[in-house]
Amino acid sequence: MTDPPDPSVLPDPSRAAVRHRSWAEARWRQFRNPPAPIFRAVVANVAVAIVGLIALLAYDVALARGSGLPGGDLRTLAFGIFVALVLVAGSLATYLWVPLPSGASGLRRRSPWSGMLGFFTAIPVAYLALVIGFQVIRPLLE
Repeated sequence: MTDPPDPSVLPDPSRAAVRHRSWAEARWRQFRNPPAPIFRAVVANVAVAIVGLIALLAYDVALARGSGLPGGDLRTLAFGIFVALVLVAGSLATYLWVPLPSGASGLRRRSPWSGMLGFFTAIPVAYLALVIGFQVIRPLLE
């Protein structure tokens, strides 16, 4: 003989079934509600990239207008310095701004994970900053 099922483990008929989201709908929801560490990593790297891009664009415009800057045309070096600046400073800013979850202890700790999150966020941010800066903004400055 079997016992009748326990009513506490049966599904509640008054609750609606969970609706399955499509792939696009799930990605849109993730885009609108990013996890705090990811959002902070992107913001830190974008801030560093904007500052570096302003300096890089100012240097490029100064060279294009023929101002006699010391050292000649060092745009390739300037691009390399820009990318390195975004990678290093963005990683450092993310490391300082994105602590690990506190858990039950309430202590805020940092780990290499935060720095790596910033590094891997900095790579596409640096690329997008260069594309937007030199394909969109730079032609407007001529």
